[in-house]
Amino acid sequence: MPSLRVVLKILHSLSAAGLIGGLACYMILLVSAPQDNAAAYSDLRDSIALVSDYILIPSLAVALVSGLLAMAFHTPFMDKGWAWAKAAMGLLMFKGVLTVVGAKADHAAVLARKIESGAMERAVLDSAMRHEWMTLWIVMALSVANVVLGIWRPKFVRPPKAQNAPAPQENAP
Repeated sequence: MPSLRVVLKILHSLSAAGLIGGLACYMILLVSAPQDNAAAYSDLRDSIALVSDYILIPSLAVALVSGLLAMAFHTPFMDKGWAWAKAAMGLLMFKGVLTVVGAKADHAAVLARKIESGAMERAVLDSAMRHEWMTLWIVMALSVANVVLGIWRPKFVRPPKAQNAPAPQENAP
């Protein structure tokens, strides 16, 4: 029977793969978005929303929870700078995926429907897509950096604490 540490490591690694794969899938769908047919574009946006809802968010949640649990149950991780950096980046990724990537996919699907009905101009959607791409690349970079930190595990050293040494005395003549 594998230990809890091993189970958490497997869950964390698999969910990291799912997260990066989900981001890549999202990007591929976005690149292949039909630009000339508003109905097809709207359908593609629905597919992107499904990728966000069923791959990205669950993968990120499992990665974040399994990583934090690994820190809690394997106490040597508490003293490692790389583990804390991964935790901080994981929280940033969680915020990015939940508030921006998922919301942008849903928002862009609504905008595409409005463009299809003639209620909105295409420039609004193009602006939303630029922000979406920026967010996707930032979250992808954070995801890859998290994997690199987990494999490389650099030693982030803290500066030595100043000791309360007595002040040097001047020699009087």
